[in-house]
Amino acid sequence: MLRVSKKEKSWILYDWANSAYTMTMLTTILPIYFTAMVGEVGLSKEMATSYWGYTNAIASLVVAVLSPFMGGLADYMGVKKKFFTVFTLLGIIFSGMIAFIPYGQWQLLIVTYIISLIGYSLSNVFYDSFLTDITSEDRMDMISSLGYGFGYIGSTIPFIVCMGIIMAAQKSIIPISSITASKISFFITTMWWLTFTLPMYKNVEQVHGKPYEKFKPQDSMRKLKESFLRVRKNRKAFLFLCAYFFYIDGVDTIIRMAASFGTAVGIGSSTLLVILLVTQFVAFPFAIIYGKLTQIFKGKAMLIAGIGIYIVICIFAFFLKSAREFWILSILVGSSQGGIQALSRSYFAKMIPKENSNEYFGFYNIFGKFAAIMGPFLVGIVTQITGDVRNGVLSLILIFIVGVVLLLKD
Repeated sequence: MLRVSKKEKSWILYDWANSAYTMTMLTTILPIYFTAMVGEVGLSKEMATSYWGYTNAIASLVVAVLSPFMGGLADYMGVKKKFFTVFTLLGIIFSGMIAFIPYGQWQLLIVTYIISLIGYSLSNVFYDSFLTDITSEDRMDMISSLGYGFGYIGSTIPFIVCMGIIMAAQKSIIPISSITASKISFFITTMWWLTFTLPMYKNVEQVHGKPYEKFKPQDSMRKLKESFLRVRKNRKAFLFLCAYFFYIDGVDTIIRMAASFGTAVGIGSSTLLVILLVTQFVAFPFAIIYGKLTQIFKGKAMLIAGIGIYIVICIFAFFLKSAREFWILSILVGSSQGGIQALSRSYFAKMIPKENSNEYFGFYNIFGKFAAIMGPFLVGIVTQITGDVRNGVLSLILIFIVGVVLLLKD
């Protein structure tokens, strides 16, 4: 049985903490809430899906621009945790502010959500790179998989509470509106994120890093260029990043657009929330199974298998017509999303120099975030042109195929 140290456990708990944000704000309650809000001002569900795609793309663009700067700076000894703290608090504070935005002010909600997503995403640049500080190379696949696995379970606990409040409000069991219930869910999610981040602050410290030197802002472009050239010279890491750019785009897009897609194809909000909850429970064991299977098969083989399942998902979504088929689709997503994310993180961590982990993970995130611009825009544009969100999801097959081809060259 795998024994987990206090540092490893505290690191895993941050996945447990911030996955609540992913579940409630990125994929379920907030997208449904947003669709209902803009629907009251006369926008169709298809347009709401497009706007939500554009919103996520804008946030991803900002993160993509900032990630390599932040990562390069945080490679200096003692700086990584400071940046982690700043961006975690930014995400938590603005996530909580969403609960207090008056209903109907969807433009303000978009701006606040973008800032919260920037904080969440940039905190993960530093969180991911801490993997090289808290465990040994031979344990990275398993610890990374445990992070994602327990993250899925951790996200379900506050989500079940939030869903219970929303359903009770809808059935008039408690004397509040569905709007108020949704706002309460945003606040509960924020407090969960804050509470379970505390062990990470207390027990995890930077171990690997370069000696500190005074940083001059005017040197930022030079340092960024030097960082890129170092990453580019590491052929194996660079080829992987190119593959990751494409296939993680499809994965992230499906995660972020799942609720909007379900709503657009006619799945009721209560049914949709239950389905997405079950997806998290499915994802928990499969994330750990992917980690264990790397002891039999190579990490690359497991990544290719997961991407293949996502191609099947896109085809299946194109023909989707009923809630029962959406159930099947969601279970397929749950079977692979955690495994792909966890193994991508550990596969990359094992091929990079530990003293430059933030620098490399800065580019890991910039490749992921620039990709996350392409996917939502692709779905948004195809949906807007064709008038059918199924066509938008089907278009993601292309980027999955490109990802597999590049991964095979690694």
